[in-house]
Amino acid sequence: MAHDHRPRWKTLLAFFIIYFVWGSTFIFIRIGVRELPPLLFAALRFLPAGLVLYLWMIAHGERSPTPRQWLSATFLALLIFVGDYGLLFWAEQRVPSGIAAVMMATIPAFMALSEIIFLGTQRLTLRLASALLIGLGGVFVLVSHTINVGGAPIDRTGALALIGASVSWSVASVLSRRMHLPPSKVMSAAAQMVAGGLLLCLISGALGEFATLHLSQISPRTWFALVYLIVFGSLIGFTAYVWLLHHESPTKVGTYAYVNPVVAVLVGYFLGGEPLGARTILGTLFVLVSVLVITTAPAKKPAPAVAVEDAT
Repeated sequence: MAHDHRPRWKTLLAFFIIYFVWGSTFIFIRIGVRELPPLLFAALRFLPAGLVLYLWMIAHGERSPTPRQWLSATFLALLIFVGDYGLLFWAEQRVPSGIAAVMMATIPAFMALSEIIFLGTQRLTLRLASALLIGLGGVFVLVSHTINVGGAPIDRTGALALIGASVSWSVASVLSRRMHLPPSKVMSAAAQMVAGGLLLCLISGALGEFATLHLSQISPRTWFALVYLIVFGSLIGFTAYVWLLHHESPTKVGTYAYVNPVVAVLVGYFLGGEPLGARTILGTLFVLVSVLVITTAPAKKPAPAVAVEDAT
């Protein structure tokens, strides 16, 4: 693997995609939920992407998941697409996109906790405990009304939804290692996206979101955001991510976890007019230090099996 002669530009392009395309998806979610109901918007993003991936794999001779694999994929989809993305899309109605990305960067911390609780593959070391406290400190800075560092604290309900989203994704990612999923990472992701898109549609309908949908009032900007999320955020982003996993070390690929929030904050500031004050910078630094400490800890576990990996 170290001696393949792939062009360097391919590696650089793939990293650019998982760094900057995934980092930019948060602002497009924010744009979309201004005019489309959040769960329906999430369904419209993931169902088409999942179907395209699924049909692509079938066309290339991949076997369709077994009923048991579909069941596992559906359970994970409930945690990932409803619990994680559903809450993220809902929260971005109330929280700036850059801050949402920073809050979602707490996922490695919750993954470490999930490993301790569910798998027993991780111990609560002093290093890990310190990292968790630093990360929680960053969240506290962003939501606290008692810390006066300039700028308004973020909406607490939105913040709680984002923490719930991070916990849900982390639990799904850890549990996926023990679940019966398709051996192909891409087919597994496709099955989870399809199941997740369908679940989001059902819940969206049950919550009455369809009744609030008026297609004639949706602007071209929102349709562009949806197409960007489907094509670049899901299809191209995931393809680049899987390609990198086969050509680079998981540690290198995992660096997107602390590049994405920085990109999202800067894109939100420059393109979305979102505030970038001392509170945002300080909270972001705390969370990124936490992520850095956790993700650079000595190797102690295998990489997540086949849960959908997507920054957004």
